[in-house]
Amino acid sequence: MSKNVLYINGANIHDIASFYTEINRVFMVGETWTLGESLDALDDMLYGGYGVLHNSATAVVIWQQMEKNRTDLGEEETRCWYREKLRQPERFNAALFQRKLIELDSGSGELFFDIVLEIFNSHSNISLRQE
Repeated sequence: MSKNVLYINGANIHDIASFYTEINRVFMVGETWTLGESLDALDDMLYGGYGVLHNSATAVVIWQQMEKNRTDLGEEETRCWYREKLRQPERFNAALFQRKLIELDSGSGELFFDIVLEIFNSHSNISLRQE
């Protein structure tokens, strides 16, 4: 098993859609399919088994321009993401996402960027570094 050093280019990220485009560029090399815009899919991918993590026990992920992306994937983008989920009540738990919007209004809500960091940090095989 090898150790990969992977680079997320934050200059390519300006919203959630472009975040997933960048994640696919970095992690899904060699695959004929791409990750959908799903935090669960991101979490699953980091366990390995496909893409660049297929035969790797560990990876160092260097996130360039992370502070820029903290803003790009911050409160405004998180609100848009929650509102989009509310427009699809047949697919998503509307009550949950309404509650998450209220939490944002109160200043206690979790931002998309923070959720992504939590997912990366929950994988002991991944070392996330800021550059």
